[in-house]
Amino acid sequence: MPIVIVVMVFQVLVIQQPIPQVMDLVFGILLVILGLTLFIQGLELSLFPLGESMAYAFARKGSVTWLLIFAFCLGFGTTVAEPALIAVADEAANIASQGGMIADNLAAKQQYATGLRMTVALSVGFAILVGVLRIIRGWKLHYLIIGGYLGVVLMTPFAPDEIIGIAYDSGGVTTSTITVPLVTALGVGLANSIKNRNPMVDGFGLIAFASLTPIIFVMAYGMLR
Repeated sequence: MPIVIVVMVFQVLVIQQPIPQVMDLVFGILLVILGLTLFIQGLELSLFPLGESMAYAFARKGSVTWLLIFAFCLGFGTTVAEPALIAVADEAANIASQGGMIADNLAAKQQYATGLRMTVALSVGFAILVGVLRIIRGWKLHYLIIGGYLGVVLMTPFAPDEIIGIAYDSGGVTTSTITVPLVTALGVGLANSIKNRNPMVDGFGLIAFASLTPIIFVMAYGMLR
């Protein structure tokens, strides 16, 4: 409803033109409502319980090594499958080809987009690994976050201008539809299963790492290309 109200107000009062393709707009809105409703139900029924149960299982098993491997693979796998990242990587490849950074052909654009996605996926895998290790060891979240953003600030002047915007946006698009539910459930479940850990204090914060590390990794990717 907020989206519909904003579009209606600006279309009628500011642009002062009739809304084009009204029926398509209404049909699309209905599909969005249906899709989001089913998505939220799916999170409650499957992804949240799955993430928490696996965290409990690894905690009971007592193997830190396997837990860290799982954390990395979860971060990598969910990011590779993230629809928002796929869309942004493809758009970045198109813009890069138009700007002459890469060859203007399908193979070059696919290679650039794939390289960008793999870089972001590796960064998120690393971020979840560090975040899980933080929960296990009881490290303070703000120290790691402050240190990470200091690294971002120091790297930014040395990164190519054309990669900086993509790097900063990469931190946002990774924490979306698929990544957030599973990673959040993993953190909360792990904090619940470890003695002397508070789920509110220790369970959350993994998403912050998943938003931070892609900025660093993508800028490094741009500097090394």
